[in-house]
Amino acid sequence: MTNEKRKMKNEQPLKVALVHDWLVGGGAELVVEQLHKIYPYAPIYTSYCTPEWRERLDNKVVTGYLQHLGKVRKFIPFLRIWWFQSLKLDDYDLVISSSGAEAKGVILGTRKLKLGNRRRQKSTKPLHIAYIHAPTHYYWSRYNDYLKNPGFGVFNPLARLGLKLLVSPLRKWDYKASQRPDRLIANSTHTQAEIKKYYNRDSTVIHPPVNTDRFASSKFLVPSSQRSGFVITGRQVPYKRIDLAVRACTELDLPLTVVGDGPEHQSLKKLAGPSITFVGAVSNEEVVRYVSSAEAFIFPGLDDFGIAPVEALASGTPVIVYKAGGALDYVIPGKTGEFFTEQTVDSLKTALQSFDSKKYDQTIIKSKAKEFSIEKFTQKTTDIIHDFCDNTR
Repeated sequence: MTNEKRKMKNEQPLKVALVHDWLVGGGAELVVEQLHKIYPYAPIYTSYCTPEWRERLDNKVVTGYLQHLGKVRKFIPFLRIWWFQSLKLDDYDLVISSSGAEAKGVILGTRKLKLGNRRRQKSTKPLHIAYIHAPTHYYWSRYNDYLKNPGFGVFNPLARLGLKLLVSPLRKWDYKASQRPDRLIANSTHTQAEIKKYYNRDSTVIHPPVNTDRFASSKFLVPSSQRSGFVITGRQVPYKRIDLAVRACTELDLPLTVVGDGPEHQSLKKLAGPSITFVGAVSNEEVVRYVSSAEAFIFPGLDDFGIAPVEALASGTPVIVYKAGGALDYVIPGKTGEFFTEQTVDSLKTALQSFDSKKYDQTIIKSKAKEFSIEKFTQKTTDIIHDFCDNTR
């Protein structure tokens, strides 16, 4: 039931609060942005927020002491746990958390509500729906990866030691926190399976919102016959496995455009041969141009969903991806792209050598991408929230 229908029935609209781990940029933040558009008056509680995201979210962001600790906050998960658990959210009807870490662990108590004009009261507790981007990576599925490379530069030895010493109690807390929400939403069937594996809970899949319109614009339309080379985009960090694409295309002498920057940038350039072009961080419009003019988009990492490949599909560009993670939800071999089955250079080379861009229909590719549009996310999210609230109250 929408807020408008509630008003027609003389019922008050839901009083909503949004909660998110941190707001610095990424696919998870795009979910928060759309939730904000659905509930524009809802405050957004988070442990840290950049000035850019505070402005993008219309200054509805609420932070605390962790905001002033800078990067130190990343080293101390216990502080984030304490901060989220200390939030006073009992006066809300509905709390929606967006979480791949601590935000799902908010503790909601009960409050007294008056019934009509009488003095009768009843106790009620806010409903809590959690949108799970992944069970916390550094405790569960990517624990060993984080041990090898925690991502803290010169502080890696300290981070590695802390993770080894604290992972057991933190896993216990994370599991307990995952039991608190009344209902869980997963961002892909991969994450749904991970939630069941690590949290032993069922969930409903709603894919993240992808701005497919930006990539589908006729302004950047390039016919298949005029496309050439391959492209890869994204932050250059180890788990993205951009190195596989650089090495495979180097060995096959295939043209590859690498868009983006990150801590792995220099090491990737050392791996690259003359067929590889690095363009660095470019504007959003230039990203669309590079993706729209390529024969295929390469995605060699394992991602819980993977927004970049879906953006490529929206431009009519087929994708070549590692057969795992969220890609299983949008890659149809021979229709929207191809899989390679092992995260190795040889496996990717085999897929590249057999790839034929001429057999793909841009109309079919773009049609698949529309299933992950902002409009689809908004519709599915509002439907599940209103149905859940109406059936619970």
